[in-house]
Amino acid sequence: MRILLIEDDPLLGDGLQAGLRASGFQVDWVRDGVAAEHELVQQAHAAAVLDLGLPRKDGLDVLASVRQKGIHTPILVLTARDAVPDRVRGLDIGADDYVVKPVDLHELAARLRAIVRRSHGQPQDLLLAQGIELNPAARTVRTAAGDVSLNTREFDLLHALMLNAGRVLSREQLEQHLYSWGQEVESNAIEVHIHHLRRKLGPEVIQTVRGVGYRIPKAGS
Repeated sequence: MRILLIEDDPLLGDGLQAGLRASGFQVDWVRDGVAAEHELVQQAHAAAVLDLGLPRKDGLDVLASVRQKGIHTPILVLTARDAVPDRVRGLDIGADDYVVKPVDLHELAARLRAIVRRSHGQPQDLLLAQGIELNPAARTVRTAAGDVSLNTREFDLLHALMLNAGRVLSREQLEQHLYSWGQEVESNAIEVHIHHLRRKLGPEVIQTVRGVGYRIPKAGS
C-alpha cells in the first residue's frame, strides 16, 4: 500500500518512514505544504499522513485546498496541535482521522489501514473474496487449503485487487500501489506477479479484462 508522508521534521520523518515501511507500506515523503498539495493532486496514494505545521503552506490550508479540488484520498492528520478547536476544524475540513504526536507506530499503521478500508467500503480488516482470506495487519493469506506464502510484491498486489474487489485495475494503477518513488519497475513486473499469484491461488481467481487490466470478483459473485 503506497502512502504519502507529509512531515517537515527530518528526524521525525525519517523515523515515520522507516516504521511505516517496516509495517508493509510503500512511503513517499515530502516536506512542505506546496509539494504536499501537488502530490495529492497529481499522484495516486492509498492515504496520506499530514503534519499541520508545514513550511510554505500550512497543513490545514493544504487539506482544505485538496478537498475543494475534489481529491478524496484518505488523510490522517498527525500533529502536535492538540487543542480541541484545531481537531474540530481539521475533521470538519475533511480529515479522515486526527492523531496527536507522539504516536505509536503500530497505532499509526492501524489507523492508516482503517481509513483506507473505510474509503473502500470495507466493514472489517479481513478481506474476503473467491475463497481467499487476506489479513492486512498480519500480512497473511489463507485459503481452504491453508496458509499461502507470498512475497512482498505478491501480497501488495493481491491486497490492491481484493481491496477493490469487482473493480478492474489497470497495470498503471497496480504499479502505483506497489512502487514508491525511485523504485525501478520492470515493464512486465505486474504480469509476472499475476502469473505467480495464479500459480499459488488458482488460475481463475484473478481475471484479465483484455486491454483494461485485472480484477478479482467480489465475494459471492
